[in-house]
Amino acid sequence: MIKLINGGVFLFGDVVLMSAAEVEREGLAGVNERLRAAGARELERLPESADEASRGTIAARIIAAHDSSASPDEYKIRFDALASHDITYVGIIQTAIASGLKKFPMPYVLTNCHNSLCAVGGTINEDDHAFGLSAAKRFGGDFVPAHLAVIHSYVRETMAGCGRMILGSDSHTRYGALGTMGVGEGGPELVKQLLGRTYDLPRAEAAAVYLKGAPRPGVGPQDVALAIIGAVFKNGFVKNRVMEFVGPGVSSLPVEFRNGVDVMTTETACWSSIWRTDERVEEYLALHGRPGDYRRLDPAQAARYGRAVVVDLSEVRPMIALPFHPSNVCTIDELTGNPYEILKKVEDEARAAFEDETLKLGLTDKISKNGEIRAGQGIIAGCSGGIFDNVVAAAQILRGRGTRGFPLSVYPGSQPAMMELAANGCLLDLMSAGAVVKTAFCGPCFGAGDTPANRGFSLRHTTRNFPNREGSKPREGQTASVALMDARSIAATAANGGVITSAEKYGALLHDMPYRFRGELYEKAVFHGCGRPDETAELVYGPNIKPWPRIYRMAEDMLLKIASVITDPVTTTDELIPSGETSSLRSNPLKLAQFALSRKDPQYVGRAREAQALEEERRAADGTRGLSHELTELLRRAGCGDASRLAIGSCIFAVKPGDGSAREQAASSQRVLGGAANFALEYATKRYRSNLINWGMIPFITDEESAREFRAGEWLWLPGILRAVESGAAEAEAWIVRRNGDKVRVTAKMPELTEDDRKILLSGCLMNYYSDR
Repeated sequence: MIKLINGGVFLFGDVVLMSAAEVEREGLAGVNERLRAAGARELERLPESADEASRGTIAARIIAAHDSSASPDEYKIRFDALASHDITYVGIIQTAIASGLKKFPMPYVLTNCHNSLCAVGGTINEDDHAFGLSAAKRFGGDFVPAHLAVIHSYVRETMAGCGRMILGSDSHTRYGALGTMGVGEGGPELVKQLLGRTYDLPRAEAAAVYLKGAPRPGVGPQDVALAIIGAVFKNGFVKNRVMEFVGPGVSSLPVEFRNGVDVMTTETACWSSIWRTDERVEEYLALHGRPGDYRRLDPAQAARYGRAVVVDLSEVRPMIALPFHPSNVCTIDELTGNPYEILKKVEDEARAAFEDETLKLGLTDKISKNGEIRAGQGIIAGCSGGIFDNVVAAAQILRGRGTRGFPLSVYPGSQPAMMELAANGCLLDLMSAGAVVKTAFCGPCFGAGDTPANRGFSLRHTTRNFPNREGSKPREGQTASVALMDARSIAATAANGGVITSAEKYGALLHDMPYRFRGELYEKAVFHGCGRPDETAELVYGPNIKPWPRIYRMAEDMLLKIASVITDPVTTTDELIPSGETSSLRSNPLKLAQFALSRKDPQYVGRAREAQALEEERRAADGTRGLSHELTELLRRAGCGDASRLAIGSCIFAVKPGDGSAREQAASSQRVLGGAANFALEYATKRYRSNLINWGMIPFITDEESAREFRAGEWLWLPGILRAVESGAAEAEAWIVRRNGDKVRVTAKMPELTEDDRKILLSGCLMNYYSDR
């Protein structure tokens, strides 16, 4: 089903895939022999160098058109457009205003699909929407009202075009199937674009995803995506790379199928994605009123990739990603064939991960005497599940059937799609079967809608099934489990009364249906202000929209309390700052910060505040005079003789932090509490590391031996840290200060910090950096 090829890989004519070793061994004659056998055009010559061949990828060509860097080792990218939703755009615009924003210099769409329920926090959510509309008017942006479209559905329908690059403040910013390289990042990276700066990163290698064959009836895009994620996430095979989808199998997939696979590439930890385009993409863009946005994108006749993922689509079966990660995959047939052993393993792993031997997920309780597994809920929603073709397939399976008490909610990704689903009868079929159809909303994907019952088992065609992401709170005795499945198999399960069922059983019922894009709705309902700023428009502030607290420049020395030590193999941004219950507080940094690490380490906030209180005491004192005995003793143990050179704060250690969401608040909430650094063996994503830097927190890399020395509540002494960062040093001097006065030297490397990264860190944060300039 999935084959991984490491090392250099060549693609010839988009049909022949060969390893670099094979090309070297067989030469031009061998390559042409394979091309003739495939019925493809022969080559006149092989590329003279690996670098020449690497420039032949689709990704390399698009990046080159957006890159202003003169260095072959790094990119400095200016994007064509920006996109944000109502959990992120307030903070981004506030930061940009504080840094000198006058107008949006490029198309910027503000969507409202996360805080759109306005069900908690008084007027908080709608206040954010009022601010967003006023900002679109003042600075010249587009504003999409709540319930009208999920952010990525709107961008696909109205903004994506071949050869473009779009930056979004949501991790699932992926439009590769439409020929657009989408990148999801934390808000500060959008701020840089708004202020005319570039997006900087080391050169990213392209990995070919070579598709062949065609999917079996009943297999959907989520099945293909989960199969790929299962093969590449844990080994980091495509981490921080561009996934470039090529090969003859691409043409076997409808565009909406491609969109469904593409949006899930985020869960592989890749940087971005791009697909070759064809007549189907041309038809899709024309259907959406944008025929001029189409361009044929193909790799060069000879293109070189760093590695390859070979996917035989005909071998992919309906899949399920079991709790608690999209990479925890098996086929549905494997699960139903051996339910007890597989589900018991999930429960055992959960107890170890939550460090709670009494934890009861109740998964094995869902197995009946005859071996069937019964789920308690089904959700088809958002940028992955709410795609038109997915909803059509679910309706075709459920037509004339009933859900028989199985709760099923369906959220089409946009109102235009919902209108067409109403017109073609699919909504009637779903509702007649017992499904509940709801408006465009991302809530089920991050814990703000359709939260399952305690010990419930929910099946979802959404993007993630991380712990607690669906809204449960294990540390408060509320625990639920989410498994990811394709909409087709969720519908098959609903038709079977909640018994987990593969959609292959209903494959013969599935067929394509024509689609008409009802874009006139957007013309009537969306505020279109891109390129037309009105400096007389006043910004509308609600009482919960607060400015960032003052952040100080880096001190010469740092004394940091180790406020949390997390030993899980991977720590998600959901665990660093929870999603659902904090959604309404994203515009209020101080209130939001009280939830930092609340699901992973409830003592974190208290420890960080203790350090913050000592820093406030130090700043209020006159040198060392007037310091409390506690602080004086701490400085003595650390060996700090001059308190005026010092800053006291906090830090965390995590093995591999930052998987998942792009939300900057995972870093900024630590910073608001006095956080100044993270220590890790590695960072799960580039975007989390960028968030740390942009909020003035040093992303240290340590080693396993040093990691064993970190203990929550102890202190870490960084003498001369300012000089180390300023001078471009690759490593800082770092000592853990024990309670008994002993000090242990630990590794504190600072790899791959650019000159601008160091300047931002020295300034204290991105806002300060721009103010300094």
